[in-house]
Amino acid sequence: MKLVLDIGNSFIKVGVFEKKQLLHVFSAKELDTLFIDNITSSYSSVNRAIISSVREIQAEMLNYMKSKFKLIELTSSHSLPIKNYFKTPITLGKDRLAGVIAANYLYPEQNILVIDAGTCITYDMINKRGEYFGGSISPGLTIRFNALHTFTGKLPLISFKNYEELTGNDTETSILAGVINGFLFEVDSVINKYKDRYDDLKVLICGGDYQFLADRLKNSIFAIPELVLIGLNEILDYNEF
Repeated sequence: MKLVLDIGNSFIKVGVFEKKQLLHVFSAKELDTLFIDNITSSYSSVNRAIISSVREIQAEMLNYMKSKFKLIELTSSHSLPIKNYFKTPITLGKDRLAGVIAANYLYPEQNILVIDAGTCITYDMINKRGEYFGGSISPGLTIRFNALHTFTGKLPLISFKNYEELTGNDTETSILAGVINGFLFEVDSVINKYKDRYDDLKVLICGGDYQFLADRLKNSIFAIPELVLIGLNEILDYNEF
């Protein structure tokens, strides 16, 4: 059995895999020994693991993981089951890479746009030949709300709440209308631009705000919330040792 860890900006997600099957997903704010021990107490057969992180991991925690599992700490030097043509692979977000690898595994020989809607929203394209050249990065919902408050003199910090009108009738609803509709218009527009190039495009979405987008986008999409974990499991299998 395998442990797959995706350490993002806001949350940690951990998947337990038996071969290709995802058995369970755990989440936490911080990675510590108690969190790992609680997982392995239920899945004692776990003997391999992979970590993908956008944060620094304490050396003590890495040593602890290495003492329990055959561990891969994912870097740009690891072998991949796709053709990666990104010009600066060392700077490429590992979650972005895992997303397109999962897409290519789940839907081989198809043109796929992967949208990961989290702290940032990322768009990554992998073609039917399994070639990845890159994508784009844009602010997520929370960053947009924070930016309006931080970089203006008087606009308040608004917490996200559902608002479906095009027009706001006070400052709070005007911010909600601007941020939410701007977010949705952007995502639909990006999808449409890719569809202009690939008429057979499949769109997959994951990330913390995936459900919000899945319920509101005009374009047809497939929501796969654990896409990054699936991709990391594929990388772990591809680098089996």
